[in-house]
Amino acid sequence: MNFNKVILGGHLTRDPELKHTQSNTSVVNFGLAVNEKWTDAGGNKQEKVIFIDCTAWAAIGETINAHMGKGSPILVEGRLNYETWADRDTGEERRKISVTVEGFQFVGGKKDEGQGEKSKGGRR
Repeated sequence: MNFNKVILGGHLTRDPELKHTQSNTSVVNFGLAVNEKWTDAGGNKQEKVIFIDCTAWAAIGETINAHMGKGSPILVEGRLNYETWADRDTGEERRKISVTVEGFQFVGGKKDEGQGEKSKGGRR
């Protein structure tokens, strides 16, 4: 059995970038920062941040682009992608994992407050 599903909550690391394919399909790219905080055995507070590139297509991407900005909190649902390419300078193979967004939920306040738009309920 194969199953590829991920749900992440975090903040946008940059404003969404809207582009269109040759067939005029909207595609939006944005970065997501997901923080993990804990206290280690010595009582010291620790934090790790994971940065994930996300891609949202068509209406989902257009909605994210219209209502979200750098720092906005968001909950995304999607699937993982594994990408490989040759580095332009060294020719070495490069790799990364990204997320194709299949759904999302607004979390927090309005875009102009740097917090995203409040959800009217339900999944988008």
